[in-house]
Amino acid sequence: MRYEKEAILDRIKGSLIVSCQALPGEPLYVEEKSVMYLMARAAKQAGAKCIRTNSVRDVTAIKEETGLPVIGLIKQVYEGYEPYITPTMKEVDALADAEADIIALDCTDRKRGDGLSVREWIQTVRKRHGNILLMADISTYEEGIEAWKAGVDFVGTTMSGYTSYSPQKDGPDYELVQRLSKTVDVPVIGEGKVHYPQEAVKMLGAGAYAVVVGGAITRPLEIAQRFMAAIEAGKNYEQEGRGHP
Repeated sequence: MRYEKEAILDRIKGSLIVSCQALPGEPLYVEEKSVMYLMARAAKQAGAKCIRTNSVRDVTAIKEETGLPVIGLIKQVYEGYEPYITPTMKEVDALADAEADIIALDCTDRKRGDGLSVREWIQTVRKRHGNILLMADISTYEEGIEAWKAGVDFVGTTMSGYTSYSPQKDGPDYELVQRLSKTVDVPVIGEGKVHYPQEAVKMLGAGAYAVVVGGAITRPLEIAQRFMAAIEAGKNYEQEGRGHP
């Protein structure tokens, strides 16, 4: 069962969406049975109103576990394709069959193996799956505008900093959120490099309809590495300081 669009909008407005993902090679990836439904359980108990997740098995398990609306995607690398978030109809079909409430698509202006433009790709998905809810993962203002004009339901700043031509920032792209939220008439989802609670609040203040947080909550290796880097930087600072009178 899928949530209706209005029900999702009511739930997520001004709220937190937690991204629960683990890819092969990461500490929390278990081939036999994913544990991401447990991350989603924790997110729900904390008050999250929606979950973003990767793969059919996690879409299915998390919907069953939490009863929350789920943004589904499938990360898949194909030769000739630079986009890797739900890049072809095979992934869209699988997510639709799994009843993902929203399907996230890479809508960056990068090379697609099928030669389709972003607008043509979205139209192709619409033709096959009708009014299924689509979220465009974009990296620049221009990409967001193009996806909006092509008819997506949500625009997410997910890919800002992850394409070679978008701003390379250590933190969230507040400016992108602000510009898009003033232009498009669909919800702008603030996502990407949100590491701290105050950054999530600032994303909402910049005009995001909702904010997605992933690694800062559900990727313990990444979290531990940030602590270790800060500690090592502190040690170096102290050592340098002791060298002066």
